[in-house]
Amino acid sequence: MDAQTETEVPAGSVSDEPFLGPLDIILLVSLLAGTAWYLLKGKKKESQASQFKSYSIQPTTVNTMTMVENSFIKKLQSSGRRLVVFYGSQTGTAEEFAGRLAKEGIRYQMKGMVADPEECNMEELLMLKDIDKSLAVFCLATYGEGDPTDNCMEFYDWIQNNDLDMTGLNYAVFGLGNKTYEHYNKVGIYVDKRLEELGANRVFELGLGDDDANIEDYFITWKEKFWPSVCDYFGIESTGEDVLMRQYRLLEQPDVSADRIYTGEVARLHSLQTQRPPFDAKNPFLAPIKVNRELHKAGGRSCMHVEFDIEGSKMRYEAGDHLAMYPVNDRDLVERLGRLCNAELDTVFSLINTDTDSSKKHPFPCPTTYRTALTHYLEITALPRTHILKELAEYCGEEKDKEFLRFISSTAPDGKAKYQEWVQDSCRNIVHVLEDIPSCHPPIDHVCELLPRLQPRYYSISSSSKLHPTTVHVTAVLVKYETKTGRLNKGVATTFLAEKHPNDGEPAPRVPIFIRKSQFRLPPKPETPVIMVGPGTGLAPFRGFIQERDHCKQEGKEIGQTTLYFGCRKRSEDYIYEDELEDYSKRGIINLRVAFSRDQEKKVYVTHLLEQDSDLIWSVIGENKGHFYICGDAKNMATDVRNILLKVIRSKGGLSETEAQQYIKKMEAQKRYSADVWS
Repeated sequence: MDAQTETEVPAGSVSDEPFLGPLDIILLVSLLAGTAWYLLKGKKKESQASQFKSYSIQPTTVNTMTMVENSFIKKLQSSGRRLVVFYGSQTGTAEEFAGRLAKEGIRYQMKGMVADPEECNMEELLMLKDIDKSLAVFCLATYGEGDPTDNCMEFYDWIQNNDLDMTGLNYAVFGLGNKTYEHYNKVGIYVDKRLEELGANRVFELGLGDDDANIEDYFITWKEKFWPSVCDYFGIESTGEDVLMRQYRLLEQPDVSADRIYTGEVARLHSLQTQRPPFDAKNPFLAPIKVNRELHKAGGRSCMHVEFDIEGSKMRYEAGDHLAMYPVNDRDLVERLGRLCNAELDTVFSLINTDTDSSKKHPFPCPTTYRTALTHYLEITALPRTHILKELAEYCGEEKDKEFLRFISSTAPDGKAKYQEWVQDSCRNIVHVLEDIPSCHPPIDHVCELLPRLQPRYYSISSSSKLHPTTVHVTAVLVKYETKTGRLNKGVATTFLAEKHPNDGEPAPRVPIFIRKSQFRLPPKPETPVIMVGPGTGLAPFRGFIQERDHCKQEGKEIGQTTLYFGCRKRSEDYIYEDELEDYSKRGIINLRVAFSRDQEKKVYVTHLLEQDSDLIWSVIGENKGHFYICGDAKNMATDVRNILLKVIRSKGGLSETEAQQYIKKMEAQKRYSADVWS
């Protein structure tokens, strides 16, 4: 849709007018007719017009990406490159690893480029073999319950559902996953195997990184062996030099007008001032906070119930979906980082990609100020990876500091161990590193280049749109902990949220949000029995599920047995939504099973209750084909619950270990076993 025909409205309100009016339709038909005439008339002039970008409006076909800038093959050919590194990234880590591989390629006579599969015509992979000694590397994260990331979905479906001839394609895959999740690195494993099945040549073995441990270590260990294998395969040699080069050049812009400066927008300039639907990850809705109340009664910890107003946004959600929120970094941390880099934070600047063929012109929206970049665009609380420390070493005035940073960023075993102790175990972010290495004073623009993008934070929605169509509820624990160095580290998003309290007579605080759809759903028939296991804030999506079942009953529908297992430390401290749950229980909406781990001498958890209820569990999942849900901690709780379920299936169903495993896999395939877990 042409930008001139879009209706601009004030922040927080969205026009309810029809998407296209009569005049719009007449203009659109005329435009299409004129375009068709022009294209037919211009057939003979194709060669003259080839220098211009080509856009077309046409029905969707198999190849939907026809724009010149989506041709990675042409970019490789025009710039003399042979290496393309694709990434499937949800949080930015896979994209970062892809960038590092492409950058290092120069050292091995393999000049490279980074590519987003979503922005490329991936059918061109079939033509990559025509470039001599070419190589495609895939850095692919597995997301959710074994799914590809959003930007990799189309590519994944394409290789999965088509019998392609990939003969002659040279490739390697590095997968990013988390061992606490059941479908560990499913995407990387599948793509590596599928490309081989389609005839491609695997240049180096599949690498698998585990984010539950130190994924940086897995990546470095893999690429240490990857590059020598690439050299052997193509008969090339390393230049032997470490590549420390800037990817972006600095342009300070003191004269740029204020209305051209980004102030925190994700993509479109002024998108937070003039809101236009549809709202998504690149165009979040600035939602007013209607309610922000404390759920814990005592105990020193904090858990917030927050309600976002989405009225007029045209956003829709269902119980089980996720709300994504763009937070901002702590003001004090931003100021400290500015001082450590001797920076004037209100300087207006742009970082411009030195690779003119890259589709990514800037690392974040530019022009902006250093203050805005550090507040809205950069992950300053993340633990810095080794490549950042290696580059910071060059700015140390003291040789001992330089050697220390080089040592902990090296691949030597004792260097890796020191990195684990000094950075990972001590939870040092970039500010802490610079405070503890006093002679290190990097320029602020290089810090902005090195740090990863600040990512949205996701929360399981704790409401049902059937009861609350114009508000979205989330349940979030305030993250705050003391590190080994005696510092107090705070969660970016929850600290940001904790400050957002609506006050009578004042404008409501607003937060940029969007809705991410999920597969975590109640069964379509309300009479189907369900079991929900959600200790702590794992209760969140089940609050929405219960609201939905209550709504069905209020409408006179029959609802199946709805059993909730909830656990917390003490009834008097952290029994969240106690009044609601007890009321649902009294009215027969739910069968409530609660474990208070510290209210008695011997600790009791939800897993103990599940072990006691094997007959109930088998009745629901075995005899009545009900659904089983888990939400919460992936590392311990979810694994323990799954093992208890296997035990019940074996004992009550009379099945072997292997048959019980297959039983759960079948439940997963039927969407009868679902997990919404995090580590």
